[in-house]
Amino acid sequence: MVPTASLSDRKHAPVFVMGCHRSGTNLLYDMLLSSGGFAIYRGYLPIYKILIPRFGSMSSRSHREKILETFLRSKGFRRTELDAEPLSTRILNDCRNGGDFIRVVMDAVAQSQQAARWAVYDPDNVLRVEHVKRDIPNALFVHIIRDGRDIALSLKKMGGFAPLPWDRSQTESLVATSLYWEWMVRKGRDDGSKFPADYIEIHYEDLITSPRETLGKLGGFIDHDLDYDRIQRAGLGRLSETNSSFREEGRQEKLNPLGRWKERLTHADVAAIEATVGECLRENGYELSLPAAERRRGLRHSWMREMYPAFLDSKLWLKWHTPVGRFANMSVLELDEEPAPVAESVRS
Repeated sequence: MVPTASLSDRKHAPVFVMGCHRSGTNLLYDMLLSSGGFAIYRGYLPIYKILIPRFGSMSSRSHREKILETFLRSKGFRRTELDAEPLSTRILNDCRNGGDFIRVVMDAVAQSQQAARWAVYDPDNVLRVEHVKRDIPNALFVHIIRDGRDIALSLKKMGGFAPLPWDRSQTESLVATSLYWEWMVRKGRDDGSKFPADYIEIHYEDLITSPRETLGKLGGFIDHDLDYDRIQRAGLGRLSETNSSFREEGRQEKLNPLGRWKERLTHADVAAIEATVGECLRENGYELSLPAAERRRGLRHSWMREMYPAFLDSKLWLKWHTPVGRFANMSVLELDEEPAPVAESVRS
């Protein structure tokens, strides 16, 4: 059994902020950084998502060399503001898995800033909870969850999820995207439930409407003072600049990020989404807007409901276990998928 974070080291345990894309992971991460005591790192460490699948296990020195060479060319490394030589020595000599890599990089960042602890932002870690926990036994997981109807709307607007070619119409693409949301949420919840002492769920809606109470609950879990007034004063990252997919539509959209689906999705779109992922919405505390008679699932959406989770599971497995998966969609450019930088005037 993987040990949990003990009471003695919880105050310094690493925190992993994760969740389906567009769920508020950026915002929550920036709140942690703004609270003080965390190393300020606005980069991206896709060791599990890209580097290990692309180059292989870090138990091999030749693999470590390739991983290191690629990482040193990335914006994620430049954002560490670390000297490449000592970091390279530690990665080559001390790293045997993805957790070692994250720990070596982030420990160095924290030490350079004289910070007591660090947190990692990566939505896709919601798919790798067991990997992370195996490699970093004292890791704490914060899973942020948002209404799947708003996720489907936002991801579709920004092209964040590509449905299969035959599901590109308005309604079918929204249904496919909502199934992607459900798949990520269920994967995170299922794996997180295996480590109940070190896993917590935060709802985006609670973070927006009741920030003090929500941050107080989270602060107790990670043993960190998440003072809302101090967080607002620091205002790092998304606290000062919106990440909304609707940001071009004016300030009013920034102030009202909740329930956009109610105004922007058609009745048919809502009916299709609720018929397909309604059970998951309810399980996570989201009320359905339509009566059962209007949520009848047709054959096509029933087929999509069976097919998409299997397709996404297979894609994830292939990425980790086959040469074809290792080379599919593995551009080095993905290493630059990171939170927006904190303005130098704010950092200093």
